[in-house]
Amino acid sequence: MNKVQFIYDYQCPFCKKGFDILAELLPGYPKIEIEWVPVESNPGPGANPCIEACYTAMELGADMVKYNASVFKAIFNEGRNTNKPDVLAGIAEKFVNRADFSKLLKSGKYTSKNKENNDLAYEKEGVWYVPSLRAGGLKLDAKGGVGISRDELKAFLEKASG
Repeated sequence: MNKVQFIYDYQCPFCKKGFDILAELLPGYPKIEIEWVPVESNPGPGANPCIEACYTAMELGADMVKYNASVFKAIFNEGRNTNKPDVLAGIAEKFVNRADFSKLLKSGKYTSKNKENNDLAYEKEGVWYVPSLRAGGLKLDAKGGVGISRDELKAFLEKASG
């Protein structure tokens, strides 16, 4: 398996577009494993519940393509407030046990992931715009106000799949 980091912000419309393209293309690249790296485009104080919820869902075994699609849909198509733990639990319950999800999310186990992921993306990897992808020495960064095109993403996956 070739690991590809997908660095994204749940609140970013360009990330939703990039995710939608990635989700569509992934079945054609069975050698690629995605490492989901949710970040904040505009980091601020406090924890981002969507980031913590992502890792909570992962730990509980959720299908992350379907889970992420549901979070993006809740934000962009349904206008739901994903800063509320109950809203996130409602999204997650399609994929994992709601009570287990709520308990783990409330535990604060993944609170540090906000800073860790932001540091990884913006300090270590030099990301300026999201979504961004990394695989070994390969990099694909969105362009401001544009995002990533389907052709760019497909070319990146071709290279990353070896």
